[in-house]
Amino acid sequence: MTLRARIAAEFERVGAEHDKVVAPLVDDLPLIESGLDSLCFAIIVARLEETLGLDPFSAAAEIEFPVTFGDFVRLYDGAGR
Repeated sequence: MTLRARIAAEFERVGAEHDKVVAPLVDDLPLIESGLDSLCFAIIVARLEETLGLDPFSAAAEIEFPVTFGDFVRLYDGAGR
């Protein structure tokens, strides 16, 4: 499974667990319009850290916070290198 697919699956899983309707996860989808709230994003980040061993939000001293789903995926892709 690709990194993008793993992240998308986690968005869908957390959305379902919290009775949220998740918008189609395309690269230009603004995260604020994804249908998820801040608690959902915190859970996603924690679970991705568990499964991928990556937390790009604490790994770098300075990061540009993701605005879109594509930005979110690229942030994790860059942290894994």
